Amino acid sequence: MSEQRIKPDPVWMTSAMMKAYSHPLRRQIIRLFGRREHLRAADIAADLSVPANSVSFHLRVLADAGLIAEAPEHARDRRDRVWAAKKLALNVGGPESPVPDEELSGVMIRALAEEHHAMMQRVIAWTPEYVSGRDTDVHGAFTQRTLRLSVAEFDALLERINEAMEEAAEAHDRSDPDARFWDLDLLAADDRI
Repeated sequence: MSEQRIKPDPVWMTSAMMKAYSHPLRRQIIRLFGRREHLRAADIAADLSVPANSVSFHLRVLADAGLIAEAPEHARDRRDRVWAAKKLALNVGGPESPVPDEELSGVMIRALAEEHHAMMQRVIAWTPEYVSGRDTDVHGAFTQRTLRLSVAEFDALLERINEAMEEAAEAHDRSDPDARFWDLDLLAADDRI
């Protein structure tokens, strides 16, 4: 009998979640959790070159917002505080669940868009090295495709993409020394915006 994956239910972001996620250092911390299952403040401080007491403050904000939780099963002793990200499928808002704070959601979305733009700039800067043959390793990708789909078909496509990414992450061989972390932004826009 095969084990069935449990997909997290979508979670509508609260004001506390949006406020926590709007801060650039806290977004960096959340991304670190994507690279490691559990972390201590000292680990994060070393990776991000920031003071551990500052990291501790931001970890408490993330925990209070419900984005991370303590993981005592990974602690070395009672004083050791270890944290893990919650497995959540976060949604900002929509007609069925309007955002609790429009201004705050706008701040968060703009910050995410700026990070997306920075990633796109890195890919653009690297691309001449690859297409000229000076760099033979793949470090990025930019794909464009125009599809004619209904809203329901587009929603189903996004769900399949998310499932494929989750399956790839679960199937990954953690012992592979050639593995890298990939930031993946999917950009889509219809012809009405």
